[in-house]
Amino acid sequence: MVKQRVLIPGGAGYIGSHVVLCVLLTRRYKVTVLDNYHNSFPTSLERVSKIALDALPADASEEDKEATKIDVIKGDLRDKSTVDSAFAKYADKSADDKIWAVILVAALKAVGESGEIPIDYYEVNISGLITLIRAMQQHKVTRLVYSSSATVYGIPKTIPIPETTPLAAESVYGRTKQFSEVIIKDVCDAYPKEWRAIGLRYFNPAGAHASGLIGEDPRGKPGNLLPLLSQMAVGKYRDPGLKIFGNDYPTPDGTCVRDYLHVMDLAGGHINALDALDDDSKFADTPTPGKYKAYNLGRGKGMSVLEMVEAMRKVTGYEYPYEIVGRRLGDVPDLTADPTLAEKELGFKAKYNLEEMSRDLWNWQSKNPKGYETAN
Repeated sequence: MVKQRVLIPGGAGYIGSHVVLCVLLTRRYKVTVLDNYHNSFPTSLERVSKIALDALPADASEEDKEATKIDVIKGDLRDKSTVDSAFAKYADKSADDKIWAVILVAALKAVGESGEIPIDYYEVNISGLITLIRAMQQHKVTRLVYSSSATVYGIPKTIPIPETTPLAAESVYGRTKQFSEVIIKDVCDAYPKEWRAIGLRYFNPAGAHASGLIGEDPRGKPGNLLPLLSQMAVGKYRDPGLKIFGNDYPTPDGTCVRDYLHVMDLAGGHINALDALDDDSKFADTPTPGKYKAYNLGRGKGMSVLEMVEAMRKVTGYEYPYEIVGRRLGDVPDLTADPTLAEKELGFKAKYNLEEMSRDLWNWQSKNPKGYETAN
């Protein structure tokens, strides 16, 4: 079977490494990763290759074994020459080995931080996208899966949130994702015969691969709740403890509600998206000229901050000390997905529950108390 090549900028990070793994496990693709390791580690990809190789059947071909090796290019998505070289590397190869599609995961992604260093977020998330699209156009690569975010919805009027909800991001991070979606749609509208793209609006990824070999290991203090809870329980991070931003939201217990989705479910959604971008797919057959569509990736079940703290306490046995402080700029009360459209058009459906997410997260953290640090 011919294996097409997929370029995955940001493939060494938490979400990216799980996406790379799911792509390799299909045994239908070869992978090139472009990453500057700003918030990730090279070790993650070495472990991804091992998991993929070990998952092969005993009678796997040499081609299958070779395809578990990831071509890694260290570089920044904003650097034109580096991005161009990632495509040019395969320009003289056979048609089967040229880059066929791109899954763009690379981005700065912390809501709170984005309000403190907005220019950095706009430069990395938007300038990087534009550099990538220019290189894609030059090399005639016109299939893109884009990692978007539920933050594009701002404070939605309807819960759970359908994709028809107007986009009105409240945070700088959310606006970088919203503006990026507009850019991608404009490109698809301008070149409807060539371009197809899918935006995947992530809700809240959590958990880790069941092996415990790969997981979330942010450099510095975690900006998201779940890795913070796991690092507190293992003793990697405890001082000054857990701060809960606001308990006066219009939610059952007053704390923010989020739709937590197992990272392996999320990563699997990218395979659904790649399938939809295939030339034989009918996903883009719409009355409008544009070939861009966006889908929610979530479970459709919201959990509050306090409920997540309790879920992690049950798994880890750690009693979390916490302090209620004021609301954080950019946070919204409830982000719960309506995943109906993704299931209907992409065939996406979450398989893992909250207990499995918490268990797999703790399995990763307890096996790797210092994250990837000991391997670097």
